[in-house]
Amino acid sequence: MPLGDLLRIQPNRESLISLWQQANRLPGGKAIFSKLAAQMAPYTATIGARIEHLEPGHARTSMADRRAVRNHLNCVHALALANLAEETSGLAMLSGLPSGLRGIIYRFEIDYLVKARGTIYGEAHAPEVPEEDGAGDYGVDVALRDEAGTVVCRARFFWRIGYGRAGAGSQRAQAASQR
Repeated sequence: MPLGDLLRIQPNRESLISLWQQANRLPGGKAIFSKLAAQMAPYTATIGARIEHLEPGHARTSMADRRAVRNHLNCVHALALANLAEETSGLAMLSGLPSGLRGIIYRFEIDYLVKARGTIYGEAHAPEVPEEDGAGDYGVDVALRDEAGTVVCRARFFWRIGYGRAGAGSQRAQAASQR
């Protein structure tokens, strides 16, 4: 599949998990997948996160501590942490979405618990979205930990899930509304 096509895929359980599995068969597969994901969401690429694990509804990520993500207090910047939490939430939620559905964050809450230094690890579990009638609002909790395992940040992302314009789900929704 050409790179341009990869960047236009509708992220869902089928597409993301398939790409993840294909990439992980290759040497450096996690790095390859992380670069592809960064190209799909260019702003997110600014923190240089690495995707460590992905399965439907579950994601683990990491972000190296480097000057580009630090603040004036010599710790990881609050918005770099928020960006990592958002990426982790998105991977967990979108990797569990049935085909024909798409999602967008409409709100998030974040608590910074201690200064973050060193490599930061993110983990999120998304609720299961049903194949039929999956449209609705869902919350995804994310924990960010430092190398010692201390939780440095907790976040909750609120997702609005709906049917895509051209997806099979939109056709189901139209058919249901005509009944």
